[in-house]
Parts: sequence; structure tokens; C-alpha cells
Amino acid sequence: MIGILAAFGASISWTYACFIWRSQTQKYKSIDINLIKNIIAFLIFIPAFINLSSATELNYIFILLISGIIGIGLGDTFYLKSLQTIGTRKTLSVETLSPLIASLAGKIFINENLTPKSWIGIIIVSISLLIILNKGNEFKEGNSHFLEKNNYEIYTFPFFSVLCAVLGGLFSRMVFIQSNLSPFLTTEIRLLGAIIFLITLKRFKINFFFKNLERNQQKRFLLSIFLGTNLGILLQQIVFKTLPIAIGWALLSTTPVISLFFAKNEEREITKKIIFFTCFLFFGLTLIIL
Repeated sequence: MIGILAAFGASISWTYACFIWRSQTQKYKSIDINLIKNIIAFLIFIPAFINLSSATELNYIFILLISGIIGIGLGDTFYLKSLQTIGTRKTLSVETLSPLIASLAGKIFINENLTPKSWIGIIIVSISLLIILNKGNEFKEGNSHFLEKNNYEIYTFPFFSVLCAVLGGLFSRMVFIQSNLSPFLTTEIRLLGAIIFLITLKRFKINFFFKNLERNQQKRFLLSIFLGTNLGILLQQIVFKTLPIAIGWALLSTTPVISLFFAKNEEREITKKIIFFTCFLFFGLTLIIL
């Protein structure tokens, strides 16, 4: 039950944070937004290192650093870049692949077996999400100039975002299976890995755009960091610790449904078909959980 509640909490936190980050992707580079949010989140969670002891095996720390590089450093950058270039709807449409990819990854790499009922539930969730995202009015889209000049290439960013996020979660799950490290500490180590990678990629040239924001924008940005990065990743780590990655990721993928609460802001109409397939999605989740 803890893992289930953590998954829905992470989805809510991430949805609200992305709602704020979208407005910044039109002004600043995705890599700059990702780096600044990770640095601030890392500083907020710095007390987590109190729980790091000399008995902690270095191989677990190394795996978590890699998890942070792939899942947060690369994954979040690709996600923000996707929001910037193709908009919310197309980005989230590709994100519907994540439960299926996570299920296959769990089966292949850590031998997590699912019941036929769970597989049916995951397929229902993925199909329902895809239909929900393509019903009613479209979200505001991203860079139209980019869309005109690119066809299949525009889906590179969201696809790699999904792939990196799932791989990052898979590495975290592997550590939790083999160790007693806390979600709090693993969150901080993953953030550290992402920061080291992004700073190196930027050649230590950090754009501190935060100081250029208005006071209200600064408050909203800090809130988005705490909810989307600190709380979001912490809850995500609890999910990876307590649930198989396939089931955990299916629950985490409910972000598009939660985004319906922001439908007015996104200029999107909630139709009867959306309501129906939302109920159908929760039926799929019920099959997965029970």
C-alpha cells in the first residue's frame, strides 16, 4: 500500500512541477533548467548523507550514480527538451510506452515475473493513456518551426526520455533488491550523479538564470523543485523499493490523467470519452495491483 500511495503522490508532484517548468522551457535551455533544479534539490536533501556510512558498499553508490546520470541527468533533459519542441500532448503520448518498456526490462534484467492479469492491466493502462491523450482539444504545442521541419525526428527526445527514465529506475530497483539503503539517501546519490554529469557536459559553465526570475516566479520555481525533484524522486524511490518495476512504473505513468486537473490551463476539454477511458485506465490499474 505504501508503494501504491507513493506512486500516485509522485505522479501528482511531477505533474504540477512540469506545469511550472513548461513556462521556463520557452525562455531557457532544457539542460540549464535541469541542472539548476538538481543543484537546488541536492542542497535541500544534503542532510541525507548523514546516513552514509563506511559500511555502504561502493558498487551500490556507483550504480546509483549511473542511475542518476541516466534517469535524471539525461532523462529529465530529454523530457524538458521534448516539452519545448513538440509540446505536452505528443511528449506524453510517447510516455505511454513506459509501462511496457519497464515490464520488459524487469523481466529481462532482474527476472521479475508478472501474472497474465498484470500484463493485461499494463496493456489496458498503456492503450487508455494513449486514447486519453488524443481525445478532445489538443494541448498547446511547442516550437511549430521545429515541427514543420521534422517528422519522425521529433519523437527522438520523448523516446529517449522514456528509455532513460526506465533504465534509471531499473538500476535503483537493482540496488534496493540487494541492499538496505534508504530511499532518502538513494535520492541524494542519484541527484549527485546527475549534477556531476550535467556540469561536465556544460564544461562547468552554469547559467544561474534563477536570479533573473521575478520574485513570484522564483517562488513557483522553488516549489516546483521541491515537489517535482525532491519529493517526486523520493516517492519514486519508495516505489522502486517496495514494488516490482513493472507495477511501479504502471502506477507512475498516471501523470497524463492527473494533468486533466490542469485542463483549463492547458486549454483542453474533458469529454465523456476521456472520462470513460480514465475509468478504463483505473480498471487496468486494479488488475495490476490486485
